[in-house]
Amino acid sequence: MNRLYHYPLSPFSRKVRLTLAEKKLEVELVEERYWEKDPEFLRRNPAGRVPILKYGNRLLAESNAICEYLEELHPTPPLLPRLPEERYEVRRLVAWFDDKFHKEVTSKLLGERVFRKVMAAGPPESANVKAGARAIKEHLDYMAALLDQRRWLAGNDMTLADFAAAAHLSCLDYISDVDWHRSEVVKDWYAKIKSRPAFRSLLADQIPSFLPPPHYADLDF
Repeated sequence: MNRLYHYPLSPFSRKVRLTLAEKKLEVELVEERYWEKDPEFLRRNPAGRVPILKYGNRLLAESNAICEYLEELHPTPPLLPRLPEERYEVRRLVAWFDDKFHKEVTSKLLGERVFRKVMAAGPPESANVKAGARAIKEHLDYMAALLDQRRWLAGNDMTLADFAAAAHLSCLDYISDVDWHRSEVVKDWYAKIKSRPAFRSLLADQIPSFLPPPHYADLDF
């Protein structure tokens, strides 16, 4: 059995979970409190991050490398386009969400509201929460501008770019930090992607002491 070491509200773990589910690859989920630096966990990935995928006899780390590895082994259904310029756009947007969006939004909102508590690191820092709340508006506007011209974020087909964005937004939606009224086109995009069978296990996630809002698992919001 393939095994994914993950944390339910890790957007990087969620991106890999979506990829595995979309490609109908069965996997056992093992929740990992990676910040505790368990020696066995660090043996699997000295970088001390999730996700880690045990795939056959291989241990795979780093979410983007895992997703592209799975794409090469299981190209159907495709999550990367065929043309080089289209693949570039997907990779650009994956990097946008996993780097810029994560730094400016996810780490500030999810990091302060949830991870500080589960890691016993003290109360949230209000300045970070306010900065994240401001930044997410700009990112939602950027997504709206893309979706005004395209069916999906990177083009006319759903790709890893959509999974990267949805992974971050679903974590933030779990704590009600996404204003879905800001853009109807972004809301429609998210409703479309979270209605996919691949999304079901994410919508069933539960974090002790943090209950999701009623709309979180509602496919029609």
